Amino acid sequence: MVDVTSAVASARNYLQGIQHLLDNSLENLRLEEVELTEDEKHWLITLGYDVPGKPQTMSQMFGPNSNYLREYKLFRINSDDGKVEAMKIRNV
Repeated sequence: MVDVTSAVASARNYLQGIQHLLDNSLENLRLEEVELTEDEKHWLITLGYDVPGKPQTMSQMFGPNSNYLREYKLFRINSDDGKVEAMKIRNV
């Protein structure tokens, strides 16, 4: 079984590897959430990053990064080999 550090590295490397396919850069990329599924077959890794955008809420308008919105990607990592099996938009 791959450990959490390896699972996070797989997700991060995957996202950085497809960055050229995204419409924006990965500003302030960081780990947000980690979870091992009950059956221990997958790591669920959430990464977040800032993208330029118009604030949608009052807290975004007056927050420290008022010109940016936070986006999140959820990755399903195979716990046996560390390969990325899926990447989804994570809404919060």
